[in-house]
Amino acid sequence: MRLQVQHTTAYAYENQVFLGVHHLYLLPQYRLHFEIIEQSIQIDPQPENQSSRQDLSGNFYSLVWFTELASSLNIQSNLVLELKRFNPFSFLVDDQFIQSFENDPFPKFNYSGLEKGLISYFIFDDKVEEFQDLIAECWKGNEDLIGFLVGITSVIHERWDHIIRHEEDIWEPKFTFNSKRGSCRDLAWMLMNILGNLGLGSRFISGYAFNPELNDGHELHAWLEVFLPGAGWIGLDPSLGLLTDHRYIPLAAHAKPKLASPVQGSFSGLGKSTLFTNVQIQLLES
Repeated sequence: MRLQVQHTTAYAYENQVFLGVHHLYLLPQYRLHFEIIEQSIQIDPQPENQSSRQDLSGNFYSLVWFTELASSLNIQSNLVLELKRFNPFSFLVDDQFIQSFENDPFPKFNYSGLEKGLISYFIFDDKVEEFQDLIAECWKGNEDLIGFLVGITSVIHERWDHIIRHEEDIWEPKFTFNSKRGSCRDLAWMLMNILGNLGLGSRFISGYAFNPELNDGHELHAWLEVFLPGAGWIGLDPSLGLLTDHRYIPLAAHAKPKLASPVQGSFSGLGKSTLFTNVQIQLLES
């Protein structure tokens, strides 16, 4: 399957401003299920310089900076990708991790060895009674951890309305939970916090999702990955109730959602900015 992705990010400023340093997470992060055939980024105004870098989480990005005053910033990313199908359920979880399960008084898993120290950054375990009630409803026993993850992802898709929000913020997990609605990023952040109540580490993913049968609003998408020893990072999409497959193309992964945004930067000057984003994905070859 060959796709063309055109991603526009445009900022308009009330007055001329000095553009700060920007981090552009617009190059898909390496995965075995796709190959980048063509890739280009056009920036207006032209930056003083740019450099390809890699952050602490292993994400590659373009570092750009400016010296001139500007009244707008336009970034156009163009990609052609070759996608290969894969089975998202083709993995095994370490038995030791399954056996680490504790059920007194509430289900919880425990990482061990080197993973125990590294994964703590990815666990969000604020105890929220409503989260625990949902976990208890979906939990069927430690012998079927994958079944639980599939089930709770599906339940969120069924009971929470997926909405399109153009604001740049992300809702607090408890607010999303009680509102019974949220954008893809709100639902992903909520599920990350729910899984933290079981001791499961997860990270936030921003990227592209391609499914021509869906309504608009999923092309520029957000989901999460949960870390299961032996299997690695497993993608979950609560806004669609699915495990992620070859049609998901990650741009950035981070424990903190704001640090996984495709475009990150600042400006100095008077007035506000207005953001416009648009993603068009076209199937070139099936």
